[in-house]
Amino acid sequence: MSSPSPSRLHELSFSFSTPSSLSGLLSLSHFITEKNRRLRLIGSSSDSLGHLEGFSNGSGRAALVMKIEVVAGNVLHLLLFIAAPLFQQFSLATARPLMASSDGEKFSSMKYHKGHLLTGNITVNLIWYGKFKPTQRAIISDFFISLSSSVHNHPSVSTWWKATRKYYYQPINNSPHSALTLTLGNQFLDETYSLSKSLSTSQIVQLASKGSHRNAINVVLTAPDVTADGFCSSRCGTHGSAAAAPVVKSKGSIIYKYAYIWVGNSETQCPGQCAWPFHQPMYGPQSAPLVAPNGNVGMDGMVINLASLLAGTATNPFGNGYYQGPAEAPLEAASACAGIYGRGAYPGYAGELLKDESSGGSFNAYGINGRKYLLPALFNPKTSSCEALA
Repeated sequence: MSSPSPSRLHELSFSFSTPSSLSGLLSLSHFITEKNRRLRLIGSSSDSLGHLEGFSNGSGRAALVMKIEVVAGNVLHLLLFIAAPLFQQFSLATARPLMASSDGEKFSSMKYHKGHLLTGNITVNLIWYGKFKPTQRAIISDFFISLSSSVHNHPSVSTWWKATRKYYYQPINNSPHSALTLTLGNQFLDETYSLSKSLSTSQIVQLASKGSHRNAINVVLTAPDVTADGFCSSRCGTHGSAAAAPVVKSKGSIIYKYAYIWVGNSETQCPGQCAWPFHQPMYGPQSAPLVAPNGNVGMDGMVINLASLLAGTATNPFGNGYYQGPAEAPLEAASACAGIYGRGAYPGYAGELLKDESSGGSFNAYGINGRKYLLPALFNPKTSSCEALA
């Protein structure tokens, strides 16, 4: 069999105005197939639909950038992504899908699907997989402690976290006293790569099971040399839930669910996708990267993704809480506002941020021990808008 002719990469811009993102996708598909080319979207149809729905704002307008790889005259791959500096993630609930938006812009409402939110006192356990320096681990642990700690300077990490309480004060939920309080719990080190350096989704859940299963969120953090299903190609991290071991009671056994989060360190694999704005973006508008506030592109990028997934875990822990769009590709409290970190944000620009005078690092939240972090905007369910700290 003869080898295919060399591929040619074409880039073009295409915009549409339509009340339905799906109809825009169908129109685009029709436009290309009318040229007698074969179209195949990367990702399933539900992924693509969720991707596009996330980008349709109140006016129904969306701007897409497409990279089409043509081999032997056929369109083999069509990558759709908003003209923003991050790549779209697909999964049940993944870190940082893109939106063409700005701080304060109105969006469709965040729908409540009649399920549970995390409430009460919850312990966060950290499972470190691979080699991390103590100074790197401190960046993450200080972030979690900062969620419930008061600091002198503002805005603070705890101020950012308190914004999630707006979901708990909605009339359709329980009374306000049921809000969530987080405490840093145990930390587990697996520096020998017990499950190899290539992890499946089921192995990530297996690692998450090392933490407590009652009133806990177990967070798996993978080192830069660890690959995982979908990492870089479709997601930077994810959150979900798993069944704990049955608890025997006098009238039978009870099976509880516990929440888990996984985030990978993208520093050597895909910082342009999972550590923006601290690295040059791989796609979309190009702008100079910002200086990471803790001096570590990979770890500061992990904080952004952790924060996004943590907000999603609190408000949609079991897939039936608050989210927009289809359940297979939900837009949650933070992912509905991805790419927004300060006022005036737009594709390629993170927004107005604070700047550390000594290091030049960009941030929008103060933490304990002099820490500074960049945290994503959160969707306000009362105003249907994205609100950033800085």
